[in-house]
Amino acid sequence: METANLIKLVNQYKKDSESVYNTWFIYNEARMKAFRSIRRGVINVINSIKNDSFGNDFKGSPLEFVLNCITEQKQVFEGAAHPFYWKPKLRIPDIYENEENKKIFGQFLESCLSANSADKIIKEIIKLDNYKIKGLGPAVANILYFLHPTLMPPFNTAMVNGFNAIFSDKKKLGSWNDYLQMREIVIKTNEELNPLLSKDLGAISGLLFDVGIGKISLSQNWKVSLKFEKDKLEKALKKRHLEVQNEIKEESEHLKMQFLLTEIGRNLGYDVFVAVNDRTKSLNGKSLEFITIPELPILDLPKEVLKTISLIDVIWINKDTSEIECAFEIEKSTSIYSGILRLVDLASSLGSRQYNFFLVAPDSREKEIIAQLKRPSFKRLECISLRYILFSSLYKNCNSLCTFGDDYKILLKIANEVNNCL
Repeated sequence: METANLIKLVNQYKKDSESVYNTWFIYNEARMKAFRSIRRGVINVINSIKNDSFGNDFKGSPLEFVLNCITEQKQVFEGAAHPFYWKPKLRIPDIYENEENKKIFGQFLESCLSANSADKIIKEIIKLDNYKIKGLGPAVANILYFLHPTLMPPFNTAMVNGFNAIFSDKKKLGSWNDYLQMREIVIKTNEELNPLLSKDLGAISGLLFDVGIGKISLSQNWKVSLKFEKDKLEKALKKRHLEVQNEIKEESEHLKMQFLLTEIGRNLGYDVFVAVNDRTKSLNGKSLEFITIPELPILDLPKEVLKTISLIDVIWINKDTSEIECAFEIEKSTSIYSGILRLVDLASSLGSRQYNFFLVAPDSREKEIIAQLKRPSFKRLECISLRYILFSSLYKNCNSLCTFGDDYKILLKIANEVNNCL
């Protein structure tokens, strides 16, 4: 739409005393309180999923409280709760009876809650969409709006209708991809209109709503001329989709290795600790949280060091002595150097003997591993002997390690030393 026409439309919207802008967006204390209540409510949803108290129905769940806070925002969000009602015959949305989907939803909310940029939230949206959880679509965007009002616009039937009318488009209500494309256009249009509306996307979304319900009518000769190319936009979104899909694949491989190392460690008689940011993850219905210990043994170390150590991917602990025996960093795509530093920090902090610690990596990264381990700073370290194990070797020998091993030293048979690769 030409900027001049947009400005006329916005001025009409702002002057109408009964518009969403004047009845909901401006000077509305209840709206501001809702942001605080919804944020606290989302935290309760996340915690209830973590401690298995979420329930198997929308009614009575902490999610009901969140959606009630949203639907109280007058007619703008009147139907926001409907997509989350449990519909038994359709088994949707599939986050009440399916424990894996429930945890995915909880992890999504937690990641979005702590996100500090639009890119991070968009990546989480694409990841969620890839899981294809039945009945869990862009209605979630209404929750995201109240967490990040300057980054994520809300999304409902009236807003989609208003968007399509203004921009002569055909966006669909149930598509995350359409929501993301719509968001890009809304953001750019809002920037072009600055400072007529607000950085808070509730203002421009209210305009879409009023057009969508017919409160603001557009003339028959209304024409649209977007100032950026739709093809370019779609290309950018496809690229982002591909990047996120690659990330998901990498995260899956990383998680498989954590489960494999946990299985081997438990079979060898160790307690197993996994990185604090990975404990709640699940694979094929199994949760790391239920097969690993919640905390490291008490270590008399500075807080910064303990924080670093708690991020090591897998640690094996002697059940009898509560001493750390072995540690692993899984290097799927992350910095090998930083992984090595975490292992060195752990070994030097323990300091009682030389430890055998391991890097675990895809076969394709073997040359990178060798190059890093050849660094002068990692040679002749008295506290640690660093070796690496390739994914293929761990997959191939997992059963044998569990069957014939007595302790972590069985790993030395499949591990590689840099000196042997020169």
